[in-house]
Amino acid sequence: MSDGAPSTTLLDIRKRIDSLDSQILELLTKRAECAEQVGEIKRAAGEEDIGFYRPEREAQILRRMIADNKGPLRDEQITRIYRAIISSCLGLEQSLSVAYLGPEGTYTQAATQKHFGDGIKMLPLASLPQVFREVEAGTVDYGVVPIENSTEGVVSHTLDLFVQSSLKICGEIHLPIHHSLMCASSDLSLDRIKVVYAHPQAIAQCRQWLDVNLPEAKRVAVSSNAEGARMTKNEPNSAAIAGQVAAELYKLHILQENIEDNVNNTTRFLVIGHQEVSKSGDDKTTLLLSARNKSGALYHLLEPLSNYGLDMTRIESRPSKNMNWEYLFFMDIAGHIEDENVKSALLELEQEAELFRVLGSYPTAIL
Repeated sequence: MSDGAPSTTLLDIRKRIDSLDSQILELLTKRAECAEQVGEIKRAAGEEDIGFYRPEREAQILRRMIADNKGPLRDEQITRIYRAIISSCLGLEQSLSVAYLGPEGTYTQAATQKHFGDGIKMLPLASLPQVFREVEAGTVDYGVVPIENSTEGVVSHTLDLFVQSSLKICGEIHLPIHHSLMCASSDLSLDRIKVVYAHPQAIAQCRQWLDVNLPEAKRVAVSSNAEGARMTKNEPNSAAIAGQVAAELYKLHILQENIEDNVNNTTRFLVIGHQEVSKSGDDKTTLLLSARNKSGALYHLLEPLSNYGLDMTRIESRPSKNMNWEYLFFMDIAGHIEDENVKSALLELEQEAELFRVLGSYPTAIL
């Protein structure tokens, strides 16, 4: 710095931060006022029934913020901040209620908070069928359910529930899963642990670590990792596999973090509701299909996708439960049903399939 130039002091920086905070608050106030105006316009137009929550609009905002982000905040930090802003402003228009597979402290709760923010009412439920029923009955606006894990594969029970349900998929959430081993006592050593409680998927995702570090401990499968954390709270010489939220909720001590065998372990969740979601610009469509009983049936189901240049990102089969050796197919394709190539392909596919249902078109998951 040249002679005579003023130096920047810590006090100067703090004054600058104070000024920026005031500007941020002023802008947040203006944004919230805009949200209130949107609500007033929709109510005046009688649009309450279509809902104030617009997944495609939220996805567009988050993608734009990521594209404009120049750092030093990471993209996932930016999305977390803006989800909180969007959730708080949405609360001025409409109070959302969302059911999820509970109890409190599950990864499904973490996924719900990640997607919707904290400005909603969350209802933990004991089973996947209960989540579907509450959303179907209109008791809650949306539900959040697990659909697949990158290590252990599909949650077949969730797929089966879609067969009998009229609900739509309104969104998807990708949540990195980091398991911790936790217990009630901070001085419990690994060699004194006699039993480990966890959801079957968590046990499977940590199998190698358990084989090496707790080979003699009994592994007990429970309904959720949060339930395992609750059980170990009052049981000496026991431990649970769960996430940070469960440890905080049940006041447990973490003995070892990140015990999952795959460092890229991720679970995909679906948002379910009655809403048909408009295009966001980067979307996914999920189909429920069954093939006619003829030679090359599956090939003929897939042929329209190839003809129109569509990317099938996932396909799963499930027994139809109506007749032995007949199967239903759950298929994800890139694109939205309003896209012309998707629309044309689905028209041909519907003519070829024995059963054809669009379970939903929705924005692809964002950080």
